[in-house]
Amino acid sequence: MKIDHEKMTAEINLMENATYYVVDGVPKKVDDLPTGFGSQTIAWQHGKPVGFDIHYTSRKR
Repeated sequence: MKIDHEKMTAEINLMENATYYVVDGVPKKVDDLPTGFGSQTIAWQHGKPVGFDIHYTSRKR
């Protein structure tokens, strides 16, 4: 990810499936799910993201 601190912008790859959040002007990428089924929840405190939870399900085929 390319970050321009002077302009306060970040360039991300739109071909990549990802979730991002921003803390104090710094973009952070949420970890990918280990399998294709699940959810990502971002926890907030006092208007700022403070962490995230990942829940996933493994399916047997």
